[in-house]
Amino acid sequence: MAKPIADTVARHLVATGQLIDEDSTEALAHALAARRLASRISAVREAVGLASYHAGEWQSAIAELRTYHRMSGAQSHLAVIADCERALGRPERAIDLFRGAEQEKLDPAVAIELLIVAAGARGDLGQRDAAVAMLQVPELTTDTAQPWTARLRYAYADALLAVGRRAEAREWFSRASEVDTDAETDAAERLLELDGVVIEGDDQDEVAEELAADPGAPGAVPARPDADVSGETVAALGEPIVESAEGDVDNDPVDAEPTVDAPTVDDLAGDDSGEDSAAESRATEDPSSEAVPSDGEERREDDGPQQPETQQR
Repeated sequence: MAKPIADTVARHLVATGQLIDEDSTEALAHALAARRLASRISAVREAVGLASYHAGEWQSAIAELRTYHRMSGAQSHLAVIADCERALGRPERAIDLFRGAEQEKLDPAVAIELLIVAAGARGDLGQRDAAVAMLQVPELTTDTAQPWTARLRYAYADALLAVGRRAEAREWFSRASEVDTDAETDAAERLLELDGVVIEGDDQDEVAEELAADPGAPGAVPARPDADVSGETVAALGEPIVESAEGDVDNDPVDAEPTVDAPTVDDLAGDDSGEDSAAESRATEDPSSEAVPSDGEERREDDGPQQPETQQR
């Protein structure tokens, strides 16, 4: 890849990573711009997939992340793909992904997230007891807290509450809160809610939105890229891109998107004047032309005989 193109792709990927939690729509726009330049780089397809997931573009996220897995040989975003299937109303496919995954080859964090999503899919199907049973894994009671421990315990507590086991749910919300140092869940708030404590005056909308999504709910799976996509690493991650004689990038025709030039302010302002100019031009070319008389006016004599308005059958 030429260095100027690599630098441009790198900037788009960095912007995607910086905006993905704040403005998912803008992050997706940057990721798509990078894909137009380098569609055969796995890190670019990963960025498009994760940005689509954060923007709620579930079908696009599935397609892009599957492409990333095929290009890179990794299976690091199975939980995100399964979560997209749930969001599309296909919980059975999420469960099939969990069943078909090679658990021994998955990273522990990926395996736990996939388990949480599959348990949520069981809940979507009304199989709440099965969801509780699925989450009763050895990692649930481990003494050493892992990055996913709080989310696993929270999901288990939520599943217990769904089947009416309130006391046990309170215990596991408490245990989740103890290890949730980064406030990834709202375990503390759920615990207070179960105790009947009402907190008033909380107007922090962003915090409320982040805490509203349960770990088992669609759109709540932590999605981060596998590699650091800084300007120095983009070229190393990429595959060669063929350039034409004019210097244009030869992208995959299936993945390439047509570029449409945005209209300028002058273009928009000229839309109304175009019709007037056309009318003046016609009048200039044919000065003898006259307006067609309306129904209430007399026709000219040289128009020929008039047809009767009605005919007798």
